[in-house]
Amino acid sequence: MGQQRGVVAALERHQVGIYLAAIALGALLGWSAPVAGSGLEPLINPVLGLLLYVTFLQVPVAEFAQSLRAGRFLAAVLVVNFVAVPLVVAMLFAFLPADRAVQLGVLLVLLAPCVDYVIVFSGLAGASSQRLLAATPLLLVAQMLLLPVFLVLFLGRGLVEVVEAGPFVEAFLVLIVVPLALAWATQAWAARKPAGRAVSDAAGGAMVPLMAVALLTVVASQVPALDGRIGDVAQVVPHYVAFLVVMPFAGMAVARLFGLDTSDSRAVVFTGATRNSLVVLPLALALPDHLAVAAIVVVAQTLVEVIGMVVYVRAIPRLLPAAR
Repeated sequence: MGQQRGVVAALERHQVGIYLAAIALGALLGWSAPVAGSGLEPLINPVLGLLLYVTFLQVPVAEFAQSLRAGRFLAAVLVVNFVAVPLVVAMLFAFLPADRAVQLGVLLVLLAPCVDYVIVFSGLAGASSQRLLAATPLLLVAQMLLLPVFLVLFLGRGLVEVVEAGPFVEAFLVLIVVPLALAWATQAWAARKPAGRAVSDAAGGAMVPLMAVALLTVVASQVPALDGRIGDVAQVVPHYVAFLVVMPFAGMAVARLFGLDTSDSRAVVFTGATRNSLVVLPLALALPDHLAVAAIVVVAQTLVEVIGMVVYVRAIPRLLPAAR
């Protein structure tokens, strides 16, 4: 047991490097063996479901209920993600390429708040990562309900009619309802039986490897689709960088509005800046063929954001220093 904890601790210490290596390996696999890379696409949803199960497993039912009573923090998280972010995206939208598939990809990814590695990076920056963790189920439900509304506002009903409701319902069930129900069932089992505790501990220790597998799978499966569309991806990269530059200041303004302390303010900044590329990717992959580039645009945001988070871990504590 002690050896297992040591391995888990080592993985957590080096997780940022592991994630970057997973992305690099996925890109290499997708480029050098495109058939093998593309063949990984059916694994995306199962891997993400497992990843979110492990994420939710770290949120005790009682803690989740308590997080819903953390009024100011929860209000700040919702405001930064569903008021401030759409306003920033609206400003960026005016400068996006005219290609509707590219626009749709950017909207899908930038309008959906992250629920997985935001916990990791915010924790490394001294933010209230546990509070963010407890808020993840609510953030997932809110974005699935509001994302179709935002798409209509930005793109109009004409294009949104081709975005079928089925993938949203499937994503809600596969990535929210089932993992959350299994996680809480595992918690109940762990509270009563040693076998349950063993399963819960083992699953909790799989967070870093599962995140690495998810990143590798997503990147490797989508790199082959870049053929002939690199220009489309290159056009959106500056917009993703601009988003990462603007959002810390938007997040700090919201945190100040709600009078949050330093660690909670850092958490608000991180949740506003990190996006849910892994979870919205299945939605992009379900689009019709003439909108297929949207999935590549979503994956491009992941690559920009992971590098950006490495910068954030150092920069945000300087922007929001701890009180002496």
